[in-house]
Amino acid sequence: MFNKILIANRGEIACRVIRSAKKLGIATVAVYSDADAQAQHVKQADEAVYIGESPAAQSYLQVERIIQAALDTGAQAIHPGYGFLSENDQFAEACKKNNIVFIGPPVEAILAMGLKATSKALMEKAGVPLTPGYHGSNQDAEFLKQQADAIGYPVLIKASAGGGGKGMRLVERSDDFLAALASCKSEAKASFANDDVLIERYVVQPRHIEVQVFGDTHGNYVHLFERDCSVQRRHQKVLEEAPAPKMAEPKLEAMRQAAIDAARAVNYVGAGTVEFIVEQDGTAYFMEMNTRLQVEHPVTEMITGQDLVEWQLRVAYGEPLPKQQHELSINGHALEARVYAEEPEKGFLPAIGQIHYLSYPTQNAHVRVDSGIVEGDEITTYYDPMIAKLIVWGENREAALTQMHHALSQFHVDGLGNNIAFLDRLVRCESFANAHLDTGLIQREEAFLLGPQPQVSPELVVSAALTELLSRFASNKTANNPVWQAASLWRVNINARYAVKFAINGIENIVHFTAQNAGYVAEYEGQSYVVNGQLLDAHHVKIELAGRKTDYAFSLSDSGLTVYHNGQSHHFAHIQPSFNSQDNAADAGNLKAPMPGVITQVLVQPNSQVKKDDVLLTLEAMKIEYSIRAPQDGVVAAAYFQAGDQVKAGDELVEFVALEDVA
Repeated sequence: MFNKILIANRGEIACRVIRSAKKLGIATVAVYSDADAQAQHVKQADEAVYIGESPAAQSYLQVERIIQAALDTGAQAIHPGYGFLSENDQFAEACKKNNIVFIGPPVEAILAMGLKATSKALMEKAGVPLTPGYHGSNQDAEFLKQQADAIGYPVLIKASAGGGGKGMRLVERSDDFLAALASCKSEAKASFANDDVLIERYVVQPRHIEVQVFGDTHGNYVHLFERDCSVQRRHQKVLEEAPAPKMAEPKLEAMRQAAIDAARAVNYVGAGTVEFIVEQDGTAYFMEMNTRLQVEHPVTEMITGQDLVEWQLRVAYGEPLPKQQHELSINGHALEARVYAEEPEKGFLPAIGQIHYLSYPTQNAHVRVDSGIVEGDEITTYYDPMIAKLIVWGENREAALTQMHHALSQFHVDGLGNNIAFLDRLVRCESFANAHLDTGLIQREEAFLLGPQPQVSPELVVSAALTELLSRFASNKTANNPVWQAASLWRVNINARYAVKFAINGIENIVHFTAQNAGYVAEYEGQSYVVNGQLLDAHHVKIELAGRKTDYAFSLSDSGLTVYHNGQSHHFAHIQPSFNSQDNAADAGNLKAPMPGVITQVLVQPNSQVKKDDVLLTLEAMKIEYSIRAPQDGVVAAAYFQAGDQVKAGDELVEFVALEDVA
């Protein structure tokens, strides 16, 4: 076995690889950028090598620096993780030239599967079923339109070199095809330096199912069953599960065999994933092959009991596959949720900043957390905003759903926005709970997932106010502390009285407490409640209200109190001082950056007139592009940035004058 490997990645996948390497007695070398100097993967590895500045293009994508780091530290092999250089044939070739083992497939397999059109031609030859469409090399616009007309609408135009939802257009009418083709080719050229496209029939209500395959250097191939990744947003996976529910076994077996045929057709070695687009009746079509380990590989590990990273290491060292097909079986059901620093209620904008409080669910045989983030870490604009992957296992799907809901209720983050509450609603929504799965599930359930949430109950408001009061007493904070907004109202011959103020969704609330016997009488919105409570530790409290005792988790910061209960988080904001109204008026004509990012396009000139909702410029952050639009008809008096400029959250982007105010 290898003595030492280098991991050409960061975050949770680097930590994940380190874990398996240590189990096998393999020393590990981490690489890091400026932003990751104190990261967990750097601390957990045996050695760490600095490779450049924070942007990935200046560090984690620097092939020569990573190769040199491996040579300097004596690493015999490099594990690329996923993303970054994991499917880069030039990186794999550089490893080969320097006698370093690339823990992944041969360069030829990466090249064969790297372009959608090329891979589909290979799969067609191997007898793997394809979505009806055109995958050839003729890129003449009129010819492609003829192909689309022959296929029948709706069709998908897809960048041959694309991925992650980029370079993809849905066309529903023949008249719209040429404009959509031009737009798709432009995006593909900018994103992948290759504007070749293919045309496919659009599958209505498709499921996205992928099969985990493995090959070794001895000619052995196996599958480790499938994962359903249908729950997506903007073509990005949100929830994954294994095995695929409500699928006929003959259809699944055909898909699994097709995946092995695909791997054998390119002499595949190592871990790979063959992805299929699947009709509701179970008819599957080859979509693409990912020549690397997948983000969602833990659900496969949970149902098979196999360590896929260990398999990668053994196969890369030249060993045969640890198990043959007849030795592999499915045990139970697993789910994975991707916990991100983002704000679902604001269009899933990435949330940037420091995590003030982070508490993971208790890990055991049923619950697993893969992460490279700890409390106090900062989520930056440089990398994917994933906080952690939460993976659960149950004896069946219903048990796994229960485990996921319980685990999400124990997953607490404060300091920046996150999608935990959204994930919990997703797990509980009717479509997902009943396995009515397709890639449009989130859009279909939007009213439940993203609609107005039920108002906070008076009982929870009173419990939160008492939690804040008890915390104040416990930390010996007195009436001179303005953060608490709780003032003692001691009077002679009157029981102690307190007032706790906070804001819920911007609306000021006040709860009055009167000490009585061993507890309090709380007055809120004209109602009285007998309440008592006890702090269990710095983040847990037991509240007794109306004869019921309830445990709550909570966190405190300068901005307020956050209470976590039943998979949801409720923020009770401290009352902030009012800002000068004149200052607010001065800012009214300026449009500001909603988050840190890079300006990708400026579509207006100074003194140009625009209509309401016209796109003024575009901003890219966390691999997603956002449009900054005109709030109303008006004139852009000045644009402060150019394409390529980095901006901070709150930076003024343009000076905007409403049409009615133009002289």
